[in-house]
Order: sequence, then structure tokens, then C-alpha cells
Amino acid sequence: MNITQILATELAAKAHQVDAAVGLLDEGATVPFIARYRKEVTGGLDDTQLRLLAERLQYLRELLERKATILKSINEQGKLTDALQAQIETIDNKTELEDVYLPYKPKRRTKAQIAREAGLEALAQTLWQRPETDLDTEAAKYFNAEHHIQDVKVALDGARAILMEQFAEDAVLLGRLRERLWQVGEIRSEVMAGQEQKGEKFQDYFQHQEPLRSLPSHRSLALLRGRNEGILNVKIVYQSDDTPITEASEFENQIAAYYGIADQQRAADKWLKDTVRLTWRAKLFLSLELEAIHRIKTEGDVAAITVFARNLKDLLLAAPAGRLVTLGLDPGIRTGVKVAVVDDTGKLLATDTVYPFQPRNDKNGALATLARLIKQYQVKLIAIGNGTASRETDQLAAELIKALGDASVHKLVVSEAGASVYSASELAAKEFPDLDVSLRGAVSIARRLQDPLAELVKIDPKSIGVGQYQHDVNQVQLARSLDAVVEDCVNAVGVDVNMASAPLLARVSGLNQTLAQNIVAYRDENGAFKNRKQLKKVPRLGDKTFEQAAGFLRIQGGTEPLDASSVHPEAYPIVAKMLLDAKTDAKNLIGNISVLKNLQAARYTDAQFGLPTVLDILSELEKPGRDPRGEFKTAIFAEGVDDIKHLVVGSIMEGVVTNVAAFGAFVDIGVHQDGLVHISALANQYVSDPHTVVKAGQVVKVKVLSVDVARKRIALTMRLEDEVGGAVSERSNRNMNQPNRQQKRPEKEVVSDGAMAAAFAKLKR
Repeated sequence: MNITQILATELAAKAHQVDAAVGLLDEGATVPFIARYRKEVTGGLDDTQLRLLAERLQYLRELLERKATILKSINEQGKLTDALQAQIETIDNKTELEDVYLPYKPKRRTKAQIAREAGLEALAQTLWQRPETDLDTEAAKYFNAEHHIQDVKVALDGARAILMEQFAEDAVLLGRLRERLWQVGEIRSEVMAGQEQKGEKFQDYFQHQEPLRSLPSHRSLALLRGRNEGILNVKIVYQSDDTPITEASEFENQIAAYYGIADQQRAADKWLKDTVRLTWRAKLFLSLELEAIHRIKTEGDVAAITVFARNLKDLLLAAPAGRLVTLGLDPGIRTGVKVAVVDDTGKLLATDTVYPFQPRNDKNGALATLARLIKQYQVKLIAIGNGTASRETDQLAAELIKALGDASVHKLVVSEAGASVYSASELAAKEFPDLDVSLRGAVSIARRLQDPLAELVKIDPKSIGVGQYQHDVNQVQLARSLDAVVEDCVNAVGVDVNMASAPLLARVSGLNQTLAQNIVAYRDENGAFKNRKQLKKVPRLGDKTFEQAAGFLRIQGGTEPLDASSVHPEAYPIVAKMLLDAKTDAKNLIGNISVLKNLQAARYTDAQFGLPTVLDILSELEKPGRDPRGEFKTAIFAEGVDDIKHLVVGSIMEGVVTNVAAFGAFVDIGVHQDGLVHISALANQYVSDPHTVVKAGQVVKVKVLSVDVARKRIALTMRLEDEVGGAVSERSNRNMNQPNRQQKRPEKEVVSDGAMAAAFAKLKR
């Protein structure tokens, strides 16, 4: 097995690119560093390709280790042949490898092994190879009192056990049966007796069946959750309900044909056919059914983790409002609205709690307190959490701004997902040891408006709430995927080393929690860093770490103007040559497009830095430290519409996409309940992936199609010409190429641990 060639094929890359990338990864280089600063070495592999390469490299190396273990085991048994070794060495997936190893895998004593010990192997082979043999006469030859074989039935049962084990352990046959079951099998579910009320949220699956091969990830995970909670009985079926149990299935016929077994009215034919039937029904199908369940779980996990990762990336890369003094409001009714003011760097200036709602109804007092804080600290932004009482708090802020008569003050509703997790975290306790937990949430809300990325990195990605069935999927894979997203986002934006928190610094290429803390401690003790070289004075930050991290750490207003850009220090000599040619200094070259346009990139290439790096440098010098995030925008919720009961079918509203799933997008329209835009209502053309149309945090216009107040369901459409009142998922898919059957039928979804009702869950689990 050639790992390099396999990876090259999968990545559509050349072998030398793969070898180079693997070499860099093995040396400890990070994906962001390789993608940004080693383009010449890898031939321009991007971060997506490198992430896939790293993941597959780990899989294939684990496969090689497993092969070595298996070859050693078979060799120690004295059963390793040249042909078998060659077969094993060419296998490129773990499932096939285990199939081949199955006959040699040490196992507890089976009925077949006991029968072999009793000398029944010859009987089994005789009946299989010479089916004209009389069963009773031949079996009588193998009576053995020592092994308790004293009648024909016992002897034949032992021979059958031997053949069943032999038939069930052929790798080629297993592969064929496995794939065929996937192609024709169906998954069926029914409610367990007496669980109807308890499992009401799974009612769409009380009687459900669907082909395995077309089962979408969100339904597979819903079915498996129902099974795990004891609500649903889930099974795989391979033939119709009206097929007589005595009739051989296509799988039994395939096994019989593979082993040359046919009913020709010979003495042992029926016995052999029964052996095949038992092999399939009592041995193979049970194993393959478990494998099929595992496969839909694995594929469902991959799809759900991919959705979560893409949503998280969109959320982390949401445009920042900027460095403005901000007042954060964490809405509450009985417990009051928590207030925090932070300066333009995120430093906490003041906190308070106001009680404008029931039971105190101190609206005037709340307005007076907020007005005082705004004037005292010259607040420019008001960030309002989107939880309970957010619309009421939003209205309060509107009255406040009107009363102030200050057009420079703006209010915005922001997602407070994860704010409570941060508030109770060890990090928040260290950052604000004397601050009440509830007030820490208001600080987080204010900061995430200023810079979502800088604040959200303090929260476990799994707690941000943009995932689908996140507690059901493989937790190790989920954590690895989300951590990679956070790392890529942080390094894509870059970090101001003199302002960043330790959690943000820890996500920078080459750094970890310890080094991040050391950087903050050094900064606190010695003041702001004046240049990147000074980073080498930080304890335990060596040359290798500096190489990996320096390009992503920015220093504003330092002694070296290039330190505020993404130009890596190792490439400063290239810029020095440019300065000589331009007859100017760095301050005058940076941002001077007319001068930069006259520089010929090819002139500055050498053995270390090729054209891609030089072009990157010139691009960065044109707009140094540019933020890849878009322009800041926010939705304006409809006045007077702050509850699901206020919605009017047919009305067009503005909202914010809170989550994107495989079946559509959830949109916050300011009524404390997200609405669902089904995948078929996202655009006027066929949509196979909602992420190609919308992303988390995007401001969109939607029309209200239908409202179910009792079940808290809101159906929305982004096709504003759609007629109202019907079920969104039943509309025709006219003008859509390559129609998708799943898209034509109502998508089924399940409540995530009570977060919301039925399909309209925020999918925070």
C-alpha cells in the first residue's frame, strides 16, 4: 500500500506535494502555517486539503500498524502464506482488512472448533463436496463416545457448525453481501409498547421505513437517538413483509451460488441449503445488520460534524462591530437585566442590574441608570442578548436612544449562545474573580459584538449551539473537527498580541495554553510588545515556535511596521529589497498602491521564496492586516412583533440565520422562537446543500408561510413570491435540476432534549 499515492489520488494532488506536506506535518508544522507560508514547498495545497491529508494520513498509518499486528498473529499461527501476505499488504481500508483476518482471529472456543476437535471436519467437507453422500450412513462413521458424539443428529450438527463458520468467514463473500444489503436493505422503526407518550417527540418515526442508501444524516441520528432512549425499535430488513419465511432470500441464494450449493435432489442438498439459510439468518445477517447500523451512525456523525464545523466557522468569522465602547445587556425578567460596560479594548468599566419588567416594573429607574452609564462612559453600542425578554429589552433600548437624542448610539441584538457557559467557567472566574456569575454574561455579550472571534474562543465550541445532534455523534471526532475550525479561523484573521486574551493566543499556530499564559504574563510584567523579535524573550517560546506563530501575531504601532502585517519575519529581507528598489521606507511603502504596482514580483523570488509567497507579500503590503471578515450587518426586527402570537402569515420580515442544517436553515425573526426555512424554500433553483445559499449569522429576508402557536412551529421561505398557508416542504420543485426525492417530502426532525419543539429545534444538542 502506497500511502503517498493514495493521498495524492484523494486530494487530486501530485506525489511530491503530498510527501512535502507529510514531511512538514511530521516536523511539527501546523496546517495554518503550511497553508500560508509554505506554498512553494507543498505546491499550493490549501488548508482544506491539508486538513483532509492530516486526517487520512492518521487513518492510513493506523491501518499499517494494524496490518503489522495481523501479519504477526497469522505468522505465529503458522498459517501465513505468500499469497495471503500479499493480499493483506494491498488492502487500503480497515473493514476489508478485518474481513480477511476473521478466519485467523483468535476467538473463544466455538461450536465449530469443538466439532473439529471431535474429528467432524472430514464429515463436513464430505457432505459439502459430495452431496450425493447419504447423511445417516456417513454421520455414523464419526460416532465418538469420548467427545459425546453418539447419534447422527449430534454428528450432523457439529458438521453444520463447521460449515457455517467457514461460509461466514470468506472476505470476498462478506464484502459482496455487505454492499448488497446496503443497496437493497431498509431501515424500519416502530414505537416500543407503552412509550407513545414519553416518546412524543419521535412520533414521526413510530411507523417509519426508508432505504438505507438514501437515509439522510439527520434522520439516521434521530432514529438512533430514539432507539438509545428506549422509544423506538429500529431494525434492518432485506425482504418484503409478505415473503414466506421458508423462501430463500436473494442473500441465501448468493451464498449458495458462491459455494456451489444447489438443490438437485441429492441426499445432502436440502441439508446444505438449510446450512446456508442458518448461516445467513443466524450468523451473517446479525453481524451485517450491526455493521449497517454502525455505518449509518458513522456517516451521520460525519455529516453532522461537517454541518457543525461549517456553522461554527461562519459564526466565528462574523464581522466585528469594531473597537467601540459597548454596553452589554443580558435580558431577564424576574431577576432583572444585567448590565456591563466595556471600553474599546474589551476592558470592563462598570456593571449594574436594572429591573424594568415584572415584578418590579421599574422602567424609569432602568432608563435613568442606563442613560447615566452611556453618558459617563461615552457608549456607542448597546449589545442585547437574544434570550428571554430580549425583545422587551430591545424596545427598552430603543426608548433609551430616543430619549438621549444621540444618533451615534446604536443598539443590536446578538446571539448569547454559550454566554452562560463562559460565565460559570474557570476562565471567567480568573478574569473576574469578584464579579457575580450573572454579570459575567453581560460582559461576554458586549465583547462578542465588538469581536465575535475573540470572545467565542473562550467557550468550548460544542457549547456555542450551532450543531446538529452534537451529543449523539463521536465526541472525539467532533472535538478534533471543531478545534481545527477555531484554529483556522483565528489564524486567518490574525491576533493582536498586545490585546489578545490567553484563550485567543492559545489558538495561534504553534502556541498552546502554557505559552499563551507566558505571553500574557510577560506582557503584564514588561508592557506591550514593541516588535515580534521581543516574543523570543517569552519563557519556553523557542525558534521553532516563533517560526510557526510569528506571522499570525500582529503588533500595532511597534518599532517595525511590518509586524502589523501578515508578512512573516523570515520574509522581511524580501521587503528590504523592495524598499531599496522603491527608494523608500516601510512606513511609506505599506499601503502605497501606486508604488507597489510598479514592483515586479518575479524580481524578488529566490531559492526559498517563490512567486506565490512574493505575490502574497505584495498583496499584504497593499492592505496590511486586512480583516478577512465581511462588513458588519445586523437584522432589524419588525416593530411590535416580539412573540409568535404576533406573527401574521404572509408578512415579510428580516431575520438572522442562527443555524444551518442538512434540511434547511433556522432564522431568528425576533419572536423567541426560530423559524425554519426548508431546503426547498431557500432559492428558486435546486439546492443540494443549504450552506451554498445561507450561513450562520447572515441577515436574510423571509416570508411567514404558516404558524403553529401550540407546537411553536414557524414555517418561513426565502422565496418571497411563494404562496402562504401550505406546508413549505410539499411545494413543487419546479425549475430545479436533478430533483432530490428527499427534498420533495416533508423533512422529519426531532426535538433536541427539549430545546425546542419538533423539527424547529435550534439543534443545540
